[in-house]
Amino acid sequence: MLNISKNVLNRTVDLSEYKAIKRVSHRRHYKHFNRFLIVFAIVFVIILFLPWTQNVSGNGFLTTLTPDQRPQTIQSPIPGRIEKWFVREGDFVEKGDTILFISEIKNEYFDPNLVERTGQQIRAKEMSVTSYQEKVKALNTQIGALTNERGLKLQQAKNKLLQSKLKVQSDSIDLEAAKTNILIAQRQYDRVVQLESEGLKAVTDLEEKRLKLQETQAKLISQENKLLASKNEVINARVEINRVQAEYTDKISKAQSDMFTAQSNQFDSEAQVTKLENEFTNYSIRNDLYYIRAPQSGYINRAIQGGLGETFKEGDRLVGIMPSKYDMAVETFVEPIDLPLMHLGEKVRIEFDGWPAIIFSGWPNVSYGTYGGTVVAIETFISENGKYRILLAPDPDDHPWPKDLRVGSGANTIALLEDVPIWFELWRQLNGFPPNYYQPQDGMAKAKKK
Repeated sequence: MLNISKNVLNRTVDLSEYKAIKRVSHRRHYKHFNRFLIVFAIVFVIILFLPWTQNVSGNGFLTTLTPDQRPQTIQSPIPGRIEKWFVREGDFVEKGDTILFISEIKNEYFDPNLVERTGQQIRAKEMSVTSYQEKVKALNTQIGALTNERGLKLQQAKNKLLQSKLKVQSDSIDLEAAKTNILIAQRQYDRVVQLESEGLKAVTDLEEKRLKLQETQAKLISQENKLLASKNEVINARVEINRVQAEYTDKISKAQSDMFTAQSNQFDSEAQVTKLENEFTNYSIRNDLYYIRAPQSGYINRAIQGGLGETFKEGDRLVGIMPSKYDMAVETFVEPIDLPLMHLGEKVRIEFDGWPAIIFSGWPNVSYGTYGGTVVAIETFISENGKYRILLAPDPDDHPWPKDLRVGSGANTIALLEDVPIWFELWRQLNGFPPNYYQPQDGMAKAKKK
């Protein structure tokens, strides 16, 4: 009834007999339900003011704390062919145990006595070096002898030069004496000629004086010849000095040239010896590389190169090994918007795959089955999946992680942030705002600096 008209129909007509009227006009009281709604509203308002822990969630997997503890593959630094396996998959090996033996595939290393032959070449070259050293010593001795002989020869030639100079002086004095004698003989001859013309001297005396004058003149000429010969001897002595010096200079220079040649050959032989020693060491190390050994104690996971006679290149992966001793860690990834919220030493809750857990992300104290972790490393460059990598270590203040965890299994992480009211968190989620940016407490900041 819309009650549009002022005439009330239900007062003039009894409508209670109609079923439709009975169904529509029947009234019920919902007192209990209304009380429930009021109580629920009060509880809901109270819950809105309860504390809620903001968090940053991430997905990752288990890894090891240090790089040397992570699963690795063993490569061969040289190419080769598989000859024999000493282990099977799943075997435990100690550090240095032989895993497999390979053989050579390069023709320059086929000689089984390559190391011994190289050693023989080294010994031969060392003997050559010794020979050149002895030759250098002999040439040095020869140079010393030639130098001494040159000094003696030069001294002898200088003495001869001095003798020639003294003879020149002697001949010069004799020449002056001859000149004096000829003057005397000339005066005597002139005196005798005058006396003979006056009749005081005989012709015989005149002839004697003439003969004596001629003899004196002959002696003068002879003395002049001697003086010239002495001067020639002086010149010859000087020429001899130059000849001796040039001769021995040539001999000494030739000996020095031979010595330098021997030294050059010695240095070349020493360089060849060094090169051969390098090759000898390389060959020895290469022979040791034929045995592929375990770099650390662990378990053989998988043989990547299988069979016998299979060839491979240098650097190819041969076998995978998992270290036996390692410290567990979790590698998780967070969104770039959450990266400023992460700090070193931050507390994180971790849920491991395969371990049942009941999680209340906003109330970590109520959660069950989660384990504590601490941020030990934050990557500064984005990963290939568009997120930033965070490395977590076990929290020493929390209960220890399960012993049966294995590297590579999955893990979910929840980084705990500030405590805020639930109404604030709902408002933040509805508006798509990030969690509150904050800085760690003083103790955590000091740990970060350390």
